[in-house]
Amino acid sequence: MTRKAFVIGHPIAHSRSPLIHGTWITQYGIDGSYEPFDVSPDDLPLFFERLKTGEFAGGNVTIPHKEAVFALCDTLDPLAETIGAANTLVRQPDGRVHGTNTDYLGFLGNLDANAQGWSEGLDTAIVLGAGGAARAILVALKARGISRVHVLNRTKATARRLAEAIDGPFHPGGLEYFTEIAGAAGLVVNTTSVGMHGTAFDTLDLSVLPKTATVTDLVYVPRRTPLLIEAEQQGLRTVDGLGMLLHQAVPGFTAWFGVEPEVSDTLRRRVEQTLEH
Repeated sequence: MTRKAFVIGHPIAHSRSPLIHGTWITQYGIDGSYEPFDVSPDDLPLFFERLKTGEFAGGNVTIPHKEAVFALCDTLDPLAETIGAANTLVRQPDGRVHGTNTDYLGFLGNLDANAQGWSEGLDTAIVLGAGGAARAILVALKARGISRVHVLNRTKATARRLAEAIDGPFHPGGLEYFTEIAGAAGLVVNTTSVGMHGTAFDTLDLSVLPKTATVTDLVYVPRRTPLLIEAEQQGLRTVDGLGMLLHQAVPGFTAWFGVEPEVSDTLRRRVEQTLEH
């Protein structure tokens, strides 16, 4: 029987998920499909009913629905509850919908694959931004046992609210605090939209970081953001955001189709070819 999965968003044409999952379906010879659906916020409950009837094995969720589906799921992974959003849905045999958030797994998988040993001996990390994406990263760093994570944001109050919302070793502050703390940081993570459309941080001095530090950016269009380019010029190890997109797709595919897929160089190149440079 053909197993069907989906990605929903509004809009959805930009999503690379159909390319990723479609490649795996072909590679592993699976009798299945993965389709994008543009679902407006008003139509989201109706689409959930289609999922519950068994039309789909499950699917992915992207902007702007990650928080909305959280309330529609019948059960939730504890980490998804902490993050406050779900990006992966799995229909259970009894028709109930289970929601998970695989962004933190994608983040960790990307660093583990492309910056091996990054967390060994890592005591201090800096997370730039305090929006929805930052929540998943904080959960990931806490799970990996990082003992001190600075959450820096243009608006200090927003960083403070995020740090208070998630129990952990999180220390909020403004972006201007970067220079003071960067000397002890082994990891810098950009979770903001800075880097898109040629934008760049104008207050970060990456030269203060230890030469052993790793800098990673969740932005993957362009793949080499101004932050990563500057980090490379400083001789720092860098990891782009595309790998997170690829690795976060693995758990969902495994749940829907029963095969754990590989994030290969071939798949990465296929997706890279579709990105704007």
